[in-house]
Amino acid sequence: MNKSVINPDNFPKMSYSHAVKIGDFIHVSGQVGMDYSSGIMHDDFELQARQAFENLAHVLKSANSSLDKVFKTTVWLKNPANFDTLNKLFSEYFPENAPTRSTPVVDLPIDKILISIEAIAV
Repeated sequence: MNKSVINPDNFPKMSYSHAVKIGDFIHVSGQVGMDYSSGIMHDDFELQARQAFENLAHVLKSANSSLDKVFKTTVWLKNPANFDTLNKLFSEYFPENAPTRSTPVVDLPIDKILISIEAIAV
């Protein structure tokens, strides 16, 4: 099986890959709610979550995939009070045949990060 690394040109270089494609499977690292073109990360959960979903979509597009090909997600939340908003956005970004999801509530490593979305797609 071939392994290829996916790092979109306009995303920051990290100590890890934004995604790795092995065979037909794309494993996407946790995407946070930062707008990489402006460096802005909003304090508002919904704005940050929307950006995280957009970042996920962009990484998938760079791997010749899309949100509708995602079959597993892990969404880390900093605050369980944001669960209802996450559900609303999840339904918006995955309107049909939603992927499976785990949603642990954790103390994310940078205080300003409120959400991180990891995914597996084809």
